[in-house]
Amino acid sequence: MRFIHTGDWHLGRLFHNLHLTDDQRFTLEALLRLAEERRVDAVVIAGDVYDRAVPPTEAVELLNDVLGQIALELRIPVVMIAGNHDSPVRLQYLNGLVSRVGVHVVGAVGAQPQGVEIVGADDVRVVFWPLAYTDPETARCEFCSDDIHTHEAALCAQIDTIHEHMSNDSRHVVVGHAFVTGAATSESERPLTVGGTGEVSCGVFEGCDYVALGHLHRPQTVTDRVRYAGSLLKYSFDEADHLKSVTIVDLDSEGGVVCEEVPLPARHDLIRLSGTFDELMARPIDPTHKDAYVEVSLTDSDTVLDPMQRLRAIYPNILSLTRETGSSGPGVGPVRLPKVHMTDDLFAEFYEDVTGHPLSSEQESQLGAALGELELERREAAS
Repeated sequence: MRFIHTGDWHLGRLFHNLHLTDDQRFTLEALLRLAEERRVDAVVIAGDVYDRAVPPTEAVELLNDVLGQIALELRIPVVMIAGNHDSPVRLQYLNGLVSRVGVHVVGAVGAQPQGVEIVGADDVRVVFWPLAYTDPETARCEFCSDDIHTHEAALCAQIDTIHEHMSNDSRHVVVGHAFVTGAATSESERPLTVGGTGEVSCGVFEGCDYVALGHLHRPQTVTDRVRYAGSLLKYSFDEADHLKSVTIVDLDSEGGVVCEEVPLPARHDLIRLSGTFDELMARPIDPTHKDAYVEVSLTDSDTVLDPMQRLRAIYPNILSLTRETGSSGPGVGPVRLPKVHMTDDLFAEFYEDVTGHPLSSEQESQLGAALGELELERREAAS
């Protein structure tokens, strides 16, 4: 049995107020080509299909197009669950109809297990167990248990319902959406909860041949049988060094697992650049940066006039500009300080606290002149 493990598509995502639908379509078209070329027996989508509970129209249309091509044109079964970004009801409402063409969607958690059996090309029988994301409050209601107070307890309640159905003559794959303790996080993920109650231990998956997880955006292996495929695209600049991919999983009749990370192309890469304004303007242009989404971190100690617009002449897709001193934004202007009781020493101390550097001799001279003018204005206003 060979299947593609993917997840965290976040269709409808906005990135620095930029719609990513075209970027997502570009990468999903590559995923479709990969599914056909590698002759996979199934495609698993491990939650966060949409970026929000009420997705925009273009995101719904994109999902409809992609699922139609996988199930109707390529005739590959799909197993898909809701993540914490998705609306369980909206994602699942057509399941009774689309399951007839091989698209199996589980959005809402239920007490009855819904295994999906798929027979691979080598007659390996695999049962996929789609366990949609749920919070402890919902799980308490669905499983009629007052003892569920954490995400681990909620997941354990779901897994307990499927253990008795795990026969030895089939392989068993759990599809889940969770934060496994010890895995690496990214800025673009929405925390499941405040504190540690959102984490689950790896031990809850004992007895499964493979666990296809979603939620964390960095592709990573937790154990040899528990894995995150990672997000479809880079959704924050702290993911600039990630290699986004899908995982192709080969599962044999004895339960042996072989995983292969297959990179997917991106319409626009994400890069981070750092330096003074003059350095960045004079730096030779890297051809790979021309189409990339760019975040620039300026190291200038002095104010730079309209840096975002001026840098855009070189980096047309610059989306973010920050200051290493802690300020951020497209051109941080001078800080306005109170005019009354301002002294050279007070301002110099404030400047060093903010920038990490003392005033230069030239700046001290300029400060003295400015404070002199302010004091003259104060006296004229008082007279």
